[in-house]
Amino acid sequence: MRLLVGLGNPGPEYERHRHNVGFMAVDEIHRRYGFGPWKKRFQGMVAEGLAAGEKCFLLKPQTFMNLSGQSVGEAMRFYKLTPADTIALHDELDVAAGKIRVKQGGGHGGHNGLRSIDDHIGKDYWRVRIGIGHPGDKDRVHGWVLGNFAKADEVWLPKLLDVLAAELPLLVKGEPEKYASRVAALTAPPKPPKPEKPAPAAP
Repeated sequence: MRLLVGLGNPGPEYERHRHNVGFMAVDEIHRRYGFGPWKKRFQGMVAEGLAAGEKCFLLKPQTFMNLSGQSVGEAMRFYKLTPADTIALHDELDVAAGKIRVKQGGGHGGHNGLRSIDDHIGKDYWRVRIGIGHPGDKDRVHGWVLGNFAKADEVWLPKLLDVLAAELPLLVKGEPEKYASRVAALTAPPKPPKPEKPAPAAP
């Protein structure tokens, strides 16, 4: 079994924020694999279903980001799972927009949702770090993270969410490196066509 946790803030005013891309990702997984209805449990919203024959629980903590670990800890203990069975999908400033990184353990990098999860279950869970890019100035970070995705992001965001969900079987089967590689390959922009070679001059 796997616990797939999307990180975000509850409420319609937050739903298009960059900080809520984890919610967006688990919503797309829910849609693609026909998970059961969302139910209020563990201070969050939970849905149950199958991906690649593996039983999975989707969790969207409703505690607000800074207290996400309360919800994750409750769910993990109830389902008798370990941190290694738990996968958090979250926004990442230090990854380029439209790219992902997958890793187990490590620091929270200032992400309050991860900091809270660390406090409640330790650091040995998996993270799918969904790049939102950096505004380039640390004084603009707060507004960037808690701002809506821009129209320009529509070039890559729907495609990335679709591929993250489509390739999920690799992740739940325990092939994180292959998952990350597949997502990168399938979301890479098309290469520009090679210029045609000039025709040889007539003798």
